[in-house]
Amino acid sequence: MCLALPCRVVELLPGEQALVDIAGVGKQISLALVDDVAVGDYVIVHVGYALTRLDRDEAEKTLALFAELGLAAAQEPTAWSV
Repeated sequence: MCLALPCRVVELLPGEQALVDIAGVGKQISLALVDDVAVGDYVIVHVGYALTRLDRDEAEKTLALFAELGLAAAQEPTAWSV
């Protein structure tokens, strides 16, 4: 299973690279697979590569769902917890 995350581009770097914000953590990624990315755009990132640009509203909805899932997971007891 693969997981790709929506990330906001905070800085464009030389060599088709960018700095993105992933839940408050900065990460350098490659933009080699996506054209016309600007600071403030959201991109879907998988293993260090932006795969596509994403609409801001959709990115924010997805990030809110991830946050909600994280909160629910923290509140739910697991089958292996004692």
